[in-house]
Amino acid sequence: MSSFFTVPASQRKRKRSEAALAEPKKRSAASANSQADRPPRRSERDESISGSDEDSEGERDAGFFEEPEESETSQDENETAAAKRLRLAERYLENIRNEVEEDGGFDAADIDRDLIAERLKEDVAETKGKIYRNIAEELDFEQASHVFGKSGLQKAVTGCALRLPYAWTVSKDLVVEKWEIADPTVYNAREPNQPTNITRRRTPKRLLWRKGNKNMKGDKDYLGHTGEIISIAVSDSGRFLATGDKHARLIIWDAENLTPRKLFTRHRDAVTALSFRRGTEQLFSGGADRAVLVWAAAESAYIETLHGHEDAVIGVAGGLEVNQETCISVGSRDRSARLWKVVEENQLVFRSGTNTRQKGLDKLRKGRFGATANDGTTTNGDIKRDDDEIVYAEGSVDCVALLDAGLFVTGSDNGALSLWSVNRKKPLQTIPLAHGRDPPLRPEDMSANSDAQQSARPGPTLPRYITALATVPFADLVLTGSWDGWIRAWRVGADKRSIEPVGKVGHVPLKDVDGMTVGAHPSDDISLMRGIVNGLSVQERGERGKDGLCVVAAVGKEPRLARWMAGMAPNSLHIFEVSRKVLENGIDDVPLNEED
Repeated sequence: MSSFFTVPASQRKRKRSEAALAEPKKRSAASANSQADRPPRRSERDESISGSDEDSEGERDAGFFEEPEESETSQDENETAAAKRLRLAERYLENIRNEVEEDGGFDAADIDRDLIAERLKEDVAETKGKIYRNIAEELDFEQASHVFGKSGLQKAVTGCALRLPYAWTVSKDLVVEKWEIADPTVYNAREPNQPTNITRRRTPKRLLWRKGNKNMKGDKDYLGHTGEIISIAVSDSGRFLATGDKHARLIIWDAENLTPRKLFTRHRDAVTALSFRRGTEQLFSGGADRAVLVWAAAESAYIETLHGHEDAVIGVAGGLEVNQETCISVGSRDRSARLWKVVEENQLVFRSGTNTRQKGLDKLRKGRFGATANDGTTTNGDIKRDDDEIVYAEGSVDCVALLDAGLFVTGSDNGALSLWSVNRKKPLQTIPLAHGRDPPLRPEDMSANSDAQQSARPGPTLPRYITALATVPFADLVLTGSWDGWIRAWRVGADKRSIEPVGKVGHVPLKDVDGMTVGAHPSDDISLMRGIVNGLSVQERGERGKDGLCVVAAVGKEPRLARWMAGMAPNSLHIFEVSRKVLENGIDDVPLNEED
């Protein structure tokens, strides 16, 4: 029997609709004769880069079951469509029963009532592209273990990609690195009669690295980077790695041994964002030339260009549905997000930012608002006003991530985290100052303001903008990064219209900072990471995340796309292992949404 009935829905083959199969095909006589006895198969879009109408029609239609095998075609000739669906559904349920019985041998009544129903809900929810798992409440973020490895590079680490058990990082030193992530089930395991002084490796291990050459900028035959590498992505299969630099070079690598496969120079400016579509080898790239390009990594081929943004595209997220060629991108200072439907050749535009925010910034520049003292007065001696009333302008939208086919989140330079629906042009909810504000600037640091130096007035309190964003597909979890030293976790509400904080990822253990006792809970004064989180990637461990969550953060001493805020923080790769909570009844399974 085919293994199709046991694999996840995201990995199943799609079939053409009966109407598409009935249409006459324009093919040669030799091709028709050679395929006359074969069952029809779906043509991959990536194999036909020209994007003909014939292929795109078959790509749009998707079925739940794959085509019958060749041995079954003779007995199905006289079978009706309804009878065929019934027979395949019965086989599918029987296969699930056999699989669950092999795993644990549960009671048949429990299998029919709970396990099979849960599996069917998962398949239907993923087919619809909706959130169907509530995992944020089941994860113990505060007790997450934390390790890090130093890259030893001079310039900032600008991004990371994760596909367990490996992670990849890029930097402004033109270096691509591959790391091995230790498995907590291995280094936490205790074998019988094992000496207590034996410890297994927990820190990430650097396996490979490749460095470009800045002197080869004009050589189009050179398979390497010539400028600062500022974007990275890895395919779900772990086969292909994509990196982009400031000299408009996009390189497809063999992820296993970091061998360059193909160089693309079609972008006219820096390649600022990269993302693979989930479950496929289709790649989306965003550039400072305001264009989103579509690629086929397996064939090392260009597909098409998507135009519409009015500023540099610095964030892109590939679609989550396997049978839909979509992606979403953010255009920096045009303050818009765009959902691209590649096959339909159209886009949905979502606008952000308002005039009232700009007026708030004007008041901030004029000094009407200052840092608030404990008694409620402002430090510059003006009117009493709560510091929370300051409204910061949204200058650019910097990062984006998809939750499901209908929800996505964005992060802005004013520290705002916004939840969006594809059915609305404005955010469902916006969390202002998600990572708080920096302390006021000292007068001596405000070199452009001589009046501030003479009056000794402190500068304004500016927000920490969201520099990295990550989500778990089809789950209610959002992770954000900035330069406050913490990765923060957020939960999408049950109504799918709101976001609420869950907590910080990780904690400071006792006597961990300079040998001092600092307590067991995180605080704003003591942080785990020093530097700017330029990249954030997450992947679940085990089947459906039963072994927890692995979070990887690329931390640099300066921002990914600029040189301001440069500090002395070391460039490093931080690993957080978030385990599942153990409930009182001993059950730690993640529930499915009943409405899905």
